[in-house]
Amino acid sequence: MKWVIGLLINIQFFTSIPIRASFPMDTPYVKRAVQTFPIVGLIQGLILAALFHILSTWSPFSLLAIAFILWLFSILVTGGIHLDGWMDASDAYFSYYNVEKRLEIMKDPRTGAFGVLSVILLLSTRFFFLYEVVIWQSSATYLLLAWVPFLGKTLMGLLLLHVKAAKEEGLAIMFQRAATPKSLWVYLVYVVAAVGVVSLINATTIVPVLMILSVAGFLFFFLKNIALRWFGGITGDVLGASVEGGEAVLWLAVWLLHYFVMG
Repeated sequence: MKWVIGLLINIQFFTSIPIRASFPMDTPYVKRAVQTFPIVGLIQGLILAALFHILSTWSPFSLLAIAFILWLFSILVTGGIHLDGWMDASDAYFSYYNVEKRLEIMKDPRTGAFGVLSVILLLSTRFFFLYEVVIWQSSATYLLLAWVPFLGKTLMGLLLLHVKAAKEEGLAIMFQRAATPKSLWVYLVYVVAAVGVVSLINATTIVPVLMILSVAGFLFFFLKNIALRWFGGITGDVLGASVEGGEAVLWLAVWLLHYFVMG
């Protein structure tokens, strides 16, 4: 029951899926929420893959239109919650001030020019990668579309509990205080189970899946270093920016895999 409530808390916080209910935010439930971050990403990814299958199989739309619909869905399904963090963190980083001043800038509700430019660049590159993937689609495409949000949310949980908090307030610290790094043993179960399912569905896709998994592993250490060096640790905005930036690199990896591994 706690696991289900934790998952529903995540859906309320990190997606635009309407759930009109109030859930307890006590430590045991928030801990389960942290443990189910990857499941929320998997749900998003499976919906994205199903939408792609429906559009490419039964719709009369062009490949460009299909790519646009997938791109738009990837934005709307999260309600833009992580994009806000991406813009705030971009404004803070490109201010070239010290860590303390950057944290103050991220608290400012106004968005600066660097935040606007960075989100345009982020979303345009995502559209480009999706469009190319739609053109070069293969049997592994559906699985990889589901893996990107799954791994993005997995990275979010790992960074949350393996990087110190930059400040003692905010949404990130609430989740961080509810769980410990040992709580994330279940992430390994998720990943092993997902790889097992992939190998059963289509054994030929196991190589690209393992390659993108390796990219995610590299991203964890890279983003951890960036968070500590640029912002002094994790905040809600830094975490959101890490998810968006991490997924952008994963989309890049999916694009390259279609060219050089599955092409």
